[in-house]
Amino acid sequence: MRIVDEIITSAPPDLVYQVAADVERWPHILAHYRWVRMHERAPAGGGIVEMSAWRPFPAFRWPTWWTSEMRLEPSRREVHYRHIKGVTTGMNVVWQIRAVGKGTHIKLVHEWDGASWPIIGRPAAKIVILPIFVHGIAVLTLAGVSREAERLNA
Repeated sequence: MRIVDEIITSAPPDLVYQVAADVERWPHILAHYRWVRMHERAPAGGGIVEMSAWRPFPAFRWPTWWTSEMRLEPSRREVHYRHIKGVTTGMNVVWQIRAVGKGTHIKLVHEWDGASWPIIGRPAAKIVILPIFVHGIAVLTLAGVSREAERLNA
């Protein structure tokens, strides 16, 4: 299963990449992020990162949590994740940041076979987890990263 979220920002791609890759700052720039904890740092950047975000609904906020292996590809302006703990274990995520016109196209791709729960894992992922939780958090994250990159570029 795959879900794609995209946004165009006026900020330059290198700056967008820097904001997207600096996940430890996310709780300071993204109101829906509860925390980000870097458990291990890779020499080239990235490492093992634990993240938690709120999925807001009209009457309440639902807490979410996951741990990922994070890998940076600065030459391609890509940030890759492989979820290794949490409900979304096994999910692959890539941030693709490309110049477009005078701005930047940010594409966020989530791919996953679904939760490992017997019988209901794949349907739960397809009907609830991906479209409601992952997409709901992803659009907020894209908008916030775009907003911060534009602020820094002003």
